[in-house]
Amino acid sequence: MSHQTQFTALVDWLQGAIGRQERFTLSYNAEASDFIRFNHGKVRQAGHVQQASVYFKLIEDARHADLNLTLSGDEAVDRQRLGEALHQLRETLTLLPVDPYLLLNDEAWQSSNVLDVPLPDSAHVVEQIAQLSEGLDLVGIYAAGPIYRGFASSNGARGWHQANSFNFDWSLFHQNGQAVKANYAGHEWNDEVFSKRFALAREQLAFLGQPSHTLAPGQYRAYLAPAALEEVLGMLCWGGFSAQSLADKTSPLQRLYDGQASLNPLVSLDEQVSGSLSPAFSSEGYPRSDLSLVVAGAAKDRLIDSRSAAEYDLTANGAGWGESPSALNMHGGSLALDDVLKELGTGLYISNLWYLNFSDRAAGRITGMTRFATFWVEDGKIEAPVSTMRFDDSIFSLLGGALEQLTTERELILSASTYSQRQTASNLLPGALLSRLTLTL
Repeated sequence: MSHQTQFTALVDWLQGAIGRQERFTLSYNAEASDFIRFNHGKVRQAGHVQQASVYFKLIEDARHADLNLTLSGDEAVDRQRLGEALHQLRETLTLLPVDPYLLLNDEAWQSSNVLDVPLPDSAHVVEQIAQLSEGLDLVGIYAAGPIYRGFASSNGARGWHQANSFNFDWSLFHQNGQAVKANYAGHEWNDEVFSKRFALAREQLAFLGQPSHTLAPGQYRAYLAPAALEEVLGMLCWGGFSAQSLADKTSPLQRLYDGQASLNPLVSLDEQVSGSLSPAFSSEGYPRSDLSLVVAGAAKDRLIDSRSAAEYDLTANGAGWGESPSALNMHGGSLALDDVLKELGTGLYISNLWYLNFSDRAAGRITGMTRFATFWVEDGKIEAPVSTMRFDDSIFSLLGGALEQLTTERELILSASTYSQRQTASNLLPGALLSRLTLTL
């Protein structure tokens, strides 16, 4: 039985089991994933995981209760579990107060999206990784396979989503303990693209054996590789585009949305649901479409879930819990990757940032550390690695006055989280050339 058939059967049974005054929503989550762990360039653990679960919400008279069920794949067993859950939730509802911010979608929308691109054979991937990492201390994890998401409501809404993807997250360690961290992810594996990305990591690894270059606190020209830029944008996703945070004035982008500040005209950010790993519907039952969050440095759309819509009289646009982007897309610029070092001239090449937090949330100030493969560049050439440094800077500088160029090429960075299940969040980002980055110690 296919995942979609399994889900549909449960929905049909539940539709006939609920009472006249009851309503429900049912979300489906499943995967069939290969997981392969590497250490010292060799496979140390390999496995395959198949799992499925449903998130069941029962509603009556503006009261609601929910629970999560793991499915067995046996239709009779799963139907029995769902029936027991229905009984349990009915008993729970009698104990709960009315939820003033419950806003259900009554539309009987339909959505189906299947991105069924053939994935590479895992044996082929392992063989290529083994060849390229010969003689190197490589540590990493490869995860690949289809992810399934479904939604149904008692009002007749139906959504189905399948996306195949792979994600190889790895580090190359130097004998001195330093490392280069890299990633290759997407829908279609390309040997040439992977080899090129691996060659860059190997080239950077060679520089880590040189004596570190010591920097004093101050401002320096810098290039943020896509993985480093992702850390910065990840901080902005903590309420930056959230209708709730903007309404209660706690967004780090408050000044941007209030029209008191702007970002560089080079900056355009979208929630690009179409073509992404992320489903075109939320677990609350709202269809999702592409949104323009920032256009040429100015704020536009915000992410609105049903509770914010109810509380602030807005229109829900399918944002999930926390109202954070799940398919962030940043437009590229005109800087070719091959020209990054030349355009940087003298300054910092930063592959990754680490341990970020807000130093002044209201002002959009962020602090964090450099870590993997940060290099000192002079006259367009890498000279030496740089010891770990702390930066503290404003997003209105990093993506505002200090931003000089964005790379034409962008990197797809998928969530490497496998906690409970593989995630569907993604970021498609360029690298960023900055005229100044403030290092504090």
